[in-house]
Amino acid sequence: MNTPLAERMRPKSLRDYFGQKHLLGPQGSLTQMIANGTLPSLIFWGPPGTGKTTLAQLLAKENKRPFYQLSAINAGVKEVREIIQKGEQAGGLFDAEPPILFIDEIHRFSKAQQDSLLHAVEKGVVTLVGATTENPSFEVINALLSRCQVYILHHLEKKELEQILKGALKADAELNKKKIQLVESDALIELSGGDARKLLSLLELVIQNQKTQKIELTNALVFETVQTHTILFDKNGDFHYDVVSAFIKSIRGSDPNAAVYWLARMIEAGEDIKFIARRMLILAAEDIGIANPTALVLANNTFQAVSAVGYPEGRILLSQCALYLACSPKSNKAYKAIESALEKVRETGNLEVPLPLRNAPTELMKELGYGKGYQYAHDYQNQFVDQEFLPELLSGIQFYDPGSNSKEKSIREFLKFRWKDKYNY
Repeated sequence: MNTPLAERMRPKSLRDYFGQKHLLGPQGSLTQMIANGTLPSLIFWGPPGTGKTTLAQLLAKENKRPFYQLSAINAGVKEVREIIQKGEQAGGLFDAEPPILFIDEIHRFSKAQQDSLLHAVEKGVVTLVGATTENPSFEVINALLSRCQVYILHHLEKKELEQILKGALKADAELNKKKIQLVESDALIELSGGDARKLLSLLELVIQNQKTQKIELTNALVFETVQTHTILFDKNGDFHYDVVSAFIKSIRGSDPNAAVYWLARMIEAGEDIKFIARRMLILAAEDIGIANPTALVLANNTFQAVSAVGYPEGRILLSQCALYLACSPKSNKAYKAIESALEKVRETGNLEVPLPLRNAPTELMKELGYGKGYQYAHDYQNQFVDQEFLPELLSGIQFYDPGSNSKEKSIREFLKFRWKDKYNY
């Protein structure tokens, strides 16, 4: 059978749907909507394999609405307008409930494509249900986002994954052609990462690679199968984060060859170009930082440029940035400094701001000593004067420790000259 196991096991009703109790439990938001017979436009935001598409289909079925599905990867304004036209005709002829337009990976829609939805959503011609793995605050235009309710879906819990696994082994006709005994489920669940589709894909892979009719599913068998079969990067989410992780770690490890290989894997799989650029933007600050401040500038420019250019030319920009970051000196000192400072804030709470550092916009505040004793650095030689900038309790605590790269060595000398009597630089 050509239909994947994950598709064969897609729930046919909300009773068969696993997970997302915060939405579908007795007090869940969607439960209340279904009970009231209302369904506004929605955006489901969550990781792959958490049931976004299935939930959209079941909501349409529960509300007896026509259901139209588009993928933002291969649909455009033309396809959107055709469905909107159907919604207008249905409403005009029968005064029916508006159809549900489900757009998978809505974050891949351009601004123009998202704009084409606005009027129909606002007038109730269609009820939009969008699905995204990316933060809709960044990827969905404000005008459309304001017309939708956003609901977050979470990774499935171990108990729910076990139920899905056992249900598939019990109910699927293709699997029942073999005698399968589930001895251990830990490996399948661990490798799934809370993704139901990935769980069922792994199960199917293991079963298909056994030549015997009688199969004992053990952790060892699962790991052996996965390690001996190349698992390709899946643009729909399966094994997605493993490849991204390899890409980031290759850049952090200063291996440009590995970095560009994993980049090619993501490009070939159709990964969102802005997702790749965003990850490099974060890495430029976290893993390179002050060792080469230009890295952050280049990463930010790359993010802006690929957003405008798109594929296929954007692959060149991504390659240039990845190679530059991989070949750049590394420092995680900016990352470690803020983590250290956050830890101290959580430990000591909201310590008072020293009076000299406080703003004094009113006479009363001046009378209370706000700003008194503050020394304006530009009034002193070399634009520096030794004064206290931390709360008294934290005086002398050093959060930033410059790295050993050439840039931060010069910074260390600068700070040592300025603060030789206070900090250990």
